[in-house]
Order: sequence, then C-alpha cells, then structure tokens
Amino acid sequence: MSTRRVLLDDMQALLTPERFKDFTVNGLQVEGRDQVTRIMSGVTASQALLDEAVAWQADMVLVHHGYFWKNEPVAITGMKQRRIATLLAHDINLVAWHLPLDAHATLGNNVLLAGRMGWEVQGVLDGEMGQGLLYHGEMAECSQQALTERFQQRLDHTPLMISGHDRPIKRIAWCTGGAQDKIIEAAEAGMDAFVSGEVSERTTHLAREMGITYYAAGHHATERDGIRALGEWLSQRHEVEHRFADIDNPV
Repeated sequence: MSTRRVLLDDMQALLTPERFKDFTVNGLQVEGRDQVTRIMSGVTASQALLDEAVAWQADMVLVHHGYFWKNEPVAITGMKQRRIATLLAHDINLVAWHLPLDAHATLGNNVLLAGRMGWEVQGVLDGEMGQGLLYHGEMAECSQQALTERFQQRLDHTPLMISGHDRPIKRIAWCTGGAQDKIIEAAEAGMDAFVSGEVSERTTHLAREMGITYYAAGHHATERDGIRALGEWLSQRHEVEHRFADIDNPV
C-alpha cells in the first residue's frame, strides 16, 4: 500500500510536466481515496476502462488520455458526468499523463515504439510543445511494404500507408498518437518516412508533395506501451499492484 501523494510526487519528478505546453491537465484529475493498493492503467479513461477498474477494486486509474481538454465544454454533463460519477461513487483516483509520457526518454510512448519496432533512436526534433515529441533515427533498410508488414506483426494493427516516393525506408521519424501534422518537420529534416497514429485528409497531399512516406499506425496501437510501463514502474517502486487493461480500439 502507498498513498496518493507519494505516488503523485514520484510521477511528477519522473515526468516533469512543467516542461510542456499541453492541451490538458497532467497529474491528478479526479481525487479518490488516499490509500492506494491497486492501480489499473489504460490508454483512455473510457467508461469501459472505469468499469474494469471498479470490478477489480482499483484505487487509482492511470491513463494517457484523461479529461478536461482545452476548448472542450466545461459543463459536466452526459458522458463526462457518467464517467466522473463512476469515479466518485467508488472513490477512485484518476491520474493522466499526456505529452510528458509521450516524450519520456525511457518510459515514453515514442522511445518504446522505437524499441518495439527495432529502430535506432538518434535524437529528437524540438518543437514549441516540448522536447522529445518528435523522435528520429534509422532502421534496417527495407521496402515500404515490408515496413507495413512489420507494423502488422509488432503492433497487431494494419497501418494506412501513403507513399510519397519509391525509395526504400531507412531514415525515419515518429510521434505517437494524433501528430500527423508533424510530417512537415519530418520531411524538412530529410526523413524517408514519418509515423504517427492518425491521418487527416491533408496528410495525403503533404506526403506526396513533400516526398515522404507516411504511416498512420493507430493512435491506440502506438500509445499502449507508455502507460503500461509507467504502471509497472510504480509497482516496482511501491507496494502497489498494477494491471493494464487493453480496451480494444481499432483507431
């Protein structure tokens, strides 16, 4: 057993959210009981994840995508009301880490995606939102189709590939989640390919006209590893039990 305050302080020191200009609240979003024995992690604080947490009698839910996003309606009604009511009724803490978890050098979504895919990390390209959100490196040279197949094997997700040239892929940049517009920075840095989670209509034209191949490898699929790793990190440092719940999401 640990306390909410001890766990939050440990995560705050690890992830240093003050370095980022984020769209949401990082850290504690909904306060629950002070004593924490069980932590359930998941990508998004959906109702399905909350129901899993209630069934497992979790004291804390740890997510990458929480609530209170910039420009969303302030009123707590409808779906948001039902979710928050579930947390309050069962005295469960909700803790969310967004950009700080994407960028972390050992537990972050970006570095863990590289490890899963076998890419050599060579550095990060800084941006106005914070350092470490756009990684770049190299991989063993392969065809564009071969990289598509590798995503299928290692992420269990079929990516959408938009070819911007007919070269093999070697130099690669990536930013997990909904970062498709960082393709511009990746192209300007001379990458053969850029990887993120989602795709917009404009991304097709950017890829083709800037000469870079784009892979939309799944928002959920590219961001499962970070939050799971953070939960495991906490369980190794504190007397808490951790379980990751992978709520299916094809996007």
